[in-house]
Amino acid sequence: MFESLAQSLRLPDLRRRILFTLAILAIYRLAAQVPVPGADRAAITQILEGTGAVGRLGNFLNLMTGGALEQFSVMAMGVYPYITASIIMQLMTPLIPALEELSKEGESGRNKINQWTYWMTIPLCIAQAFAQIALLNSAGGGVNIVEFGAADPLNSVTVLMALTAGTMFALWLGERITEEGLGNGVSIIIFVSIAAQIPTNLINLATSNVLSLVIVALFTVGIVYAIVIIQEGHRRIPVQYGRQVRGQKVYGGQSTFIPLRVNSTGMIPLIFATSLMIFPGVIGSLMASSDNDTLRSFGITLQNTFISGSSWVYFLVYFILVVGFTYFYADVIFRQQSLHETLQRNGGFIPGIRPGQRTESYLTFVLHRITAFGALFLGIVAVIPYFMQFITPGGLTPQQSMIVDSAGLLIVVGVVVDTIKQLQAQLLMRNYEGFIK
Repeated sequence: MFESLAQSLRLPDLRRRILFTLAILAIYRLAAQVPVPGADRAAITQILEGTGAVGRLGNFLNLMTGGALEQFSVMAMGVYPYITASIIMQLMTPLIPALEELSKEGESGRNKINQWTYWMTIPLCIAQAFAQIALLNSAGGGVNIVEFGAADPLNSVTVLMALTAGTMFALWLGERITEEGLGNGVSIIIFVSIAAQIPTNLINLATSNVLSLVIVALFTVGIVYAIVIIQEGHRRIPVQYGRQVRGQKVYGGQSTFIPLRVNSTGMIPLIFATSLMIFPGVIGSLMASSDNDTLRSFGITLQNTFISGSSWVYFLVYFILVVGFTYFYADVIFRQQSLHETLQRNGGFIPGIRPGQRTESYLTFVLHRITAFGALFLGIVAVIPYFMQFITPGGLTPQQSMIVDSAGLLIVVGVVVDTIKQLQAQLLMRNYEGFIK
């Protein structure tokens, strides 16, 4: 593996791509240190160290942004608004006929959808920045992390513009990596952001409890191994193409297969579930300060139930949501692909299955059956970080629990595997030995 990596560095074009990627990532990390004017970092740190729902959301965003939220830099939102916009566009595509037709027009259609996704990211940046600041200010115990609102409208506009510009700059850097570097730019930026937080969390855990560090390390290795197995697992559906005679030439007749992945949804179900699980806790925190006794009592109940790691109800609901969203999103992706139509149009068929509706029903049945393993696996991985607080001596702080955060681990493993595959393909094109033996 290291020999192959050394060989790739000897190739001028691959070396240029690798060095260009590293340079762009260095620029991103430097930009993540540029603070938003007037931010109170001490108030943000106090919120992130809390165990409430807002603290959980803050630590998740802080993980995704590589500590930018803790410093409240211009990169405090990372590329998360773009991910949200991408998810919205994916969900809207099968529901809006015009988008569905556009997605079938090949590269030009996909480029148009990508352009609309970027345009959608801008209002989402403004909305998320507004909600994020308001939420953090409400959890600051009377201390605002930044002056915001009617009291200082000029500073509010400045902060919104700075956060929006930071996200769009991060996306521009990601595009440069995709076009001139190595791998998917946005994914690599998220990977670097997560990886940047791991050493700090490990050092904090090692200084507080060595035994907890050993337990967390063993569980992390096991989880990463399981993620690789599940992510790479797929069911091969055999496909046969019929022979067509045109003049004196014979076309078709090949045998191939359709790889249906065990987990075709990646981290998307975890993001959906995390967003929904945080919402009741935030509402409960707001209702807990109400003057009405009934509302205050109900708010305290919601707050105690949906604070991360404090109730078995939280674990159960989170597990169910992850499993449900996995099935939902897998079905959405499958319907967008229209595999049965593609096979029928190209003269392909599954042996023993009639083309058309029968093929669609068969593929849907197989997809739902293998997705059961992927959904259960994601559900188990999702709740492991919370159970770790009970099996480690002294428990874990919210920041330390991010070490085994399910979404973070899925992103890290997925990006590493995909990048290695791309580098392997580049080496194989040049008759070099594969990157993975």
